[in-house]
Amino acid sequence: MIYHHIALNVPLGLLTYSYPQAIPAGTRVAVPFRGREAVGVVWETDVKPEIAPAKILPVKQVFGQEPPLPEDWRALLDFVSRYYLYPIGQAVFAALPQGMREARAVTLPQPPHFYGLSEEGRMQAPPPVRFSKQHALWQALAAGHQEEACLKAIHPQAGKLLQQWRQAGWLDESEAAAPQIAASQHLLNDGQQAAADTLQTGLSSFQTFLLYGITGSGKTEVYFDAMAKVLAQGRQVLFLLPEINLTPQLLKRVNERFGQVPTAVLHSQTAAGRRTQDYLRAMTGQAKLVIGTRLAVFTPLPDLALIVVDEEHDASFKQDNELRYHARDLAVWRGKQSACPVVLGSATPSLESWHKAQSGGYRLLELTQRARRAARPPQVEILDVRRQQLDNGFSQQALKLIQENHQNGGLTLVYLNRRGFAPALFCGDCGHIFGCPRCSAKMVLHQRVRQLRCHHCDFRQAIPRKCPDCGNQDLTAVGHGTQRVEETLKSFLPQATVVRVDRDSTARKNDWERLYRDIADNRIDVLVGTQMLAKGHDFARLNLVVVLNADGSLYSADFRAPEKLFAELMQVAGRAGRADAAGRVLIQTQLPEHPVFAAVQAQDYPAFAAHELAERKMFGMPPFGFQAAVRADAVAIGQAQDFLAGIKAEVENRLPPEVSLLGPVPMFMMRLAERERAQVFLESPSRKQLHRAAALWLYLLQGRRDAAVRWSIDVDPLEM
Repeated sequence: MIYHHIALNVPLGLLTYSYPQAIPAGTRVAVPFRGREAVGVVWETDVKPEIAPAKILPVKQVFGQEPPLPEDWRALLDFVSRYYLYPIGQAVFAALPQGMREARAVTLPQPPHFYGLSEEGRMQAPPPVRFSKQHALWQALAAGHQEEACLKAIHPQAGKLLQQWRQAGWLDESEAAAPQIAASQHLLNDGQQAAADTLQTGLSSFQTFLLYGITGSGKTEVYFDAMAKVLAQGRQVLFLLPEINLTPQLLKRVNERFGQVPTAVLHSQTAAGRRTQDYLRAMTGQAKLVIGTRLAVFTPLPDLALIVVDEEHDASFKQDNELRYHARDLAVWRGKQSACPVVLGSATPSLESWHKAQSGGYRLLELTQRARRAARPPQVEILDVRRQQLDNGFSQQALKLIQENHQNGGLTLVYLNRRGFAPALFCGDCGHIFGCPRCSAKMVLHQRVRQLRCHHCDFRQAIPRKCPDCGNQDLTAVGHGTQRVEETLKSFLPQATVVRVDRDSTARKNDWERLYRDIADNRIDVLVGTQMLAKGHDFARLNLVVVLNADGSLYSADFRAPEKLFAELMQVAGRAGRADAAGRVLIQTQLPEHPVFAAVQAQDYPAFAAHELAERKMFGMPPFGFQAAVRADAVAIGQAQDFLAGIKAEVENRLPPEVSLLGPVPMFMMRLAERERAQVFLESPSRKQLHRAAALWLYLLQGRRDAAVRWSIDVDPLEM
């Protein structure tokens, strides 16, 4: 028998199994585990067993018809497991699509077929122009070899016609072809061209570029220029986005430019079967362009030549449970592993990336002008509303601007980072506020469905008829959510079409496509939106942005709060005036003296970053120091804190002197889903020493058995 180390989806290390022959590393197998059949991935072959051979169970089935997961992919997961202090087996299965996590064989995607006109075919007359789709299909074949899927997009009956023309000898057929890349419809301006030229010089080796461009400066066209060069060579590109809702608009642009390139789209709303097939298409080299959200960073790509991370600053790239990885950081690691360039793009780069660009770790490329010559950065006004009487959150100035913009035919975005009808339901008699019974959070009133909802654990209940403390039936909605703002605007502008855009209104598959179509057809006058509308979207008619309650996040204990708010406001302000119409932004605030608002008004990211980095350096905060959080949750906060305090007492005198411990303290959101949470922070100016300390915590945590307490370690945490 030959012994193998196999990774299973369990919180353990590699397990040993036997098989009569050597199984190639990376092969999926089915094995017995605690009385059931489990799927595993062979990690090492022909190993020396550390336990008695009689106790080693045999592999039950080898899925040998599937190509093994490649060596560089396994090296990536080895690194992820070590860096994020997460069990190797669970890390491996977090990186696999659903179809490959099951103990059964997967259906392999068939190689694509490419068709083009043969010599004899070029001598034939094309179909008459009056048969427009047949004529377009013939013209596409005449232009070069095309994938069958692309030809079917031109003509629904392409399969039948291709069969007829092939039998007539008019077509050549192959399983590989250099994709045809359409020429760009956009003429790059001087700044874009300079950035594109610099990228061209770096396409053959690893280098990280930070593409800092003001909103509307045309970063996407710079990405596309580099992607076109790589894809024309038949090599692979990985394009990462922070949000699913950015995908439809991007895919439309991708299809216009790269419609002939085999593409895989990977995100959480892709059907499981389709996602598995696209994953395998990428792994076998069939898909040349892979577009996806954070999980797509784990896609095996045998010929990876370029990685693009759009909106690199976005916190959505950080997974906040189970395997707590950061996709942007792993993208840079993969670029180094594959010896290919990585492009990080943003109008408001993370301070970590900006610091690396300023200190020479990344190469900085800047776009300081908007791509459209007529477009100018928006005019930003900060409005002090401390002494103003507001109408459901609106100042009179804001309502007047919205009314005037509607009369002039403009599109307005009213931005409020809170969905629902109102933040809280309140009893005016006794002061009772309806909180979530499972979390330390207020329930949010959703008037349309007559519910109170928790936006943290999704607990829901019907709106109560009376206060549970005093019996008062006159309950008051306090604060302003998107539903309430929408109703206020519909009353104020009954002749306007007001559309709310948040997670409640865009839950169905085709909601975003319909929204884009309605905006393009000028069927919407006012958009009411949350963060989903703040980034990446390009609505040419949008020329007014009104921001309500802009300073709510500044009351947070999170040291990143000013950075997050600045990015949020700059991104949402950047939606205005992207075409010919001048843009205007009105930001209402009760903290007008805060430096973040002056920076937003000046539209000066470098000055804001310099100020924030100086403060971070003074206190040794990231990027000048490194952090890890050890968290525990239990039914009662005392249990969680005592658990952490006990390990802290064991570890304190064994830590490197460069590492400091803070806590245990309750988390900012202390109660979540009926569990109460505490944490200890580890901080150090040395990443190496921080990891040594975190690994020691992990060792002691694994040896401490307490069924009442769950624990986790978060390296480079973003959650406080």
